[in-house]
Amino acid sequence: MATTVSDGGEPAARYRRAQRGLTRLLVRDVRRVRRLIVPSRLQVTVPDWIEAVRALVASYGQASSSLAADYYDAQRVAARVTGRFTVPLLDPPPDERVEKSLRWATKDLWPREPEEATPAQREPIGTRLEQAQKKAAAVAQKLVTDQGRGTVVGAVRRDRQAVGYARAAALGACAFCKMLATRGMVYQRDTASFRAHDGCHCGVVPVFRGQRFELSAHAAEWERLYREYAAPHSGSQLARFRRALAEHGHLPVS
Repeated sequence: MATTVSDGGEPAARYRRAQRGLTRLLVRDVRRVRRLIVPSRLQVTVPDWIEAVRALVASYGQASSSLAADYYDAQRVAARVTGRFTVPLLDPPPDERVEKSLRWATKDLWPREPEEATPAQREPIGTRLEQAQKKAAAVAQKLVTDQGRGTVVGAVRRDRQAVGYARAAALGACAFCKMLATRGMVYQRDTASFRAHDGCHCGVVPVFRGQRFELSAHAAEWERLYREYAAPHSGSQLARFRRALAEHGHLPVS
């Protein structure tokens, strides 16, 4: 008998909560190492800070991949598919990618000539440090969460019993994520990598042979709003969908 899987199922929600709990700890630790940056010695201390954050990304990324592998294994058992499969853990992001992201997060810290400085770069150093901290936390969160998402997507690609995956967006997700979640199980085994943004907590729901995927009640409502208010308007679907979500109480208050 075929089993049913959904983006709103408890296993997907539990896994998403575990990943969010992990990244909360990550953000806490990223905040702690901010003290390594000494404003009067940026040239020396920023590289030390980058190395510390890179080590955190590597450690938490490994944990994120392990959580994802356990989740995938459990979903495979629930689907009652045959054959053995070992989930390959995703390799950590290249050092140069992590460094480039963190250099971007701290770009406003460096002194500029008054005529060249942006408004953000003219703020007091305390404000600039706080903004750099927020950007770095968002960058690190995405890098780590991508490790888990990439592990599930990679497993789907390699597992002969998997047919694809669906996107699971939280109730508080942005319009972009909710729009992608309404598509259901359209992401096949050979689909390109998972699209995510900084702060994105969307999850991946693997679907196996013999399974039927169902949108959750909230995702089905998002799909209805998209179809009714946005789909017919080429070029402005996302903006119209965002407005429809807000008007119907499906976007968090900013």
